[in-house]
Amino acid sequence: MQLVINTYGASLRKKDDNFLVSVDDKKSEVSPKKVSSILISTSAVVTTDALHLAIENNIEVVMLDYSGQPFARVWHCRPGSTNRIRRLQLYLDRIPLGLEMAKEWLSEKITGRVEILKQMKKRRKVQEELFDTVITELEEAAGRIGAVRGTPGICRGEIMGVEGSCGRNYFAILSQALPSKFRFNGRSKNPAKDPFNAMLNYAYGVLYSKVESACIIAGLDPYVGILHTDNYNKLSLVYDIIEMFRPWAEETVIFLFTGRRVDDDFFRESKGGVFLDKPGKQVLIAALGEMFEKTERFQKRNIKRSNVIQFRCHQIANQILKEVKYDAGLGDLRYNEEQTEEPCCEDLQTDGLIPGAEISLSWDTGGGGD
Repeated sequence: MQLVINTYGASLRKKDDNFLVSVDDKKSEVSPKKVSSILISTSAVVTTDALHLAIENNIEVVMLDYSGQPFARVWHCRPGSTNRIRRLQLYLDRIPLGLEMAKEWLSEKITGRVEILKQMKKRRKVQEELFDTVITELEEAAGRIGAVRGTPGICRGEIMGVEGSCGRNYFAILSQALPSKFRFNGRSKNPAKDPFNAMLNYAYGVLYSKVESACIIAGLDPYVGILHTDNYNKLSLVYDIIEMFRPWAEETVIFLFTGRRVDDDFFRESKGGVFLDKPGKQVLIAALGEMFEKTERFQKRNIKRSNVIQFRCHQIANQILKEVKYDAGLGDLRYNEEQTEEPCCEDLQTDGLIPGAEISLSWDTGGGGD
């Protein structure tokens, strides 16, 4: 289970071999064997003994800000796997394999969103035609993304443009399906401009934390992305990988609103935006907990969603180790397969690979250019 500390003045300490959670005069002991992660989302006291107990039991401790974004993490000081994964990961934005991986993740996101809309359409016969229109747009967008060939560095703009356009239409129809007082005008982030986006941003924040943790455990560098470009303190790979899991968070938030389980006192206005308040956090975190307990079919097994994220990150790390290769100490980046498909842009000059082909990468040690 996920241990959540979201009450002002609460404390997390160690008692014998258990966690001791104190809120006002109430105290509760929790065995670390039952805890998968600890989320702290408000002003609380945490002792170093409690942190040590968490680390000894491979339990991550994540601290969230008022909008649900992780701002700190307590974890092992050693990497989760071999550093070779990180070395090879650096090449993904310049080879076709990287593009194929990113396209797969985007395709899964679009498929998940289509399923959400199909579920919603069943209860809204009056809007059936409108839902069908957006579903068709999403499916066509998936087809256009799937047809792109080349490398992420060259094709990034084309893919992100297609995905962004269909995303706007998706959120537009979601807004129309909500109770009238909670309808919104497009996505807004940090700060959100409306209750729906405030709750969705917080749900995404919890999901970011899980994906980042899974990347670290699998030996992936969460800061080295494929489609999402690098920037200062930007978790680019997390933003790439989370794409396939976004529908889980969206579905949870959507059905809280459409199920009329959301009240006005779930939110507060501050700093020019709308934020999720304590009652809303409690309801959302409970709903996300239920969502993560649901099972998905993965590699012929039914696995809890919370574990699927970790398995997928291990799968990505293994794919990198298997399909990306380099020869230390030799010349510039080279491929050992002939390009068999047209590049997605006329100025694509790299000698490339067919998707999934084995790659030999190397670099020149005798001089350099800019």
